[in-house]
Amino acid sequence: MKPIFTKTAGLTERPFHYCPGCTHGIIHRLIAEVLEELNLIEKSIGIAPVGCAGFCETYFACDMIGAAHGRAVAVATGAKRGRPDRVVFTYQGDGDGASIGLAETISAAARGEKITSIFVNNAIYGMTGGQMAPTSLIGQKTATSPYGREAATMGFPLDLPKVLTQVKGAAYVASVSVDTPQAIQKAKKAIKKAFQVQLDGLGYSFVSILSTCPTNWGVNPVEALEWLQTKMKPYFALGELKIPATEGGGEA
Repeated sequence: MKPIFTKTAGLTERPFHYCPGCTHGIIHRLIAEVLEELNLIEKSIGIAPVGCAGFCETYFACDMIGAAHGRAVAVATGAKRGRPDRVVFTYQGDGDGASIGLAETISAAARGEKITSIFVNNAIYGMTGGQMAPTSLIGQKTATSPYGREAATMGFPLDLPKVLTQVKGAAYVASVSVDTPQAIQKAKKAIKKAFQVQLDGLGYSFVSILSTCPTNWGVNPVEALEWLQTKMKPYFALGELKIPATEGGGEA
């Protein structure tokens, strides 16, 4: 019988440990499939931060480096400059990439570093207690905004991909989701294109992926998908927001 579904070689044999309904596992598989399809497993270096995203270093089958909180993009910059023959990517949560690591992210984009960042946006700090993140929505209740985020005292949610479209060194910026089969297919295409932009030496590539966190949102997996669809999708811009100039691109 012809197999219709197999495990990708881009992942190790270690079972995922994530909470029920968390979509980190889906995103891991998409990245691993892209690495396999582009024949990059033995040619890639992944940078893992702290938090839930940091566990990826035990799941991807390529070389991995652990970075301090917020410093994944800085470490990736060093790895790529030291080994320009390697494909280098970061896998970061929204707190890591948009809060303590915001300067690193924007600076790398401004320099046009030839690396790829995968940015998992679940609108909350997942591992450290469910605190408000830069991406937490107005009215969203978290451990540090128990009555809901309000703009007057806590500021507005940061849509980082839209910010990066204004940075000249960012060659490719996309924002996708993994809440439906169709969305998952689009997410994989964006990830694959981001890696191809790096292979072509065009500059910094960045893919934001809307993700769920049922545990810290205080909902079940089905409700988490519904919350992502009704609350997050209307706020965060989706699609290919910036494509390489070689494709006649710019801000979309």
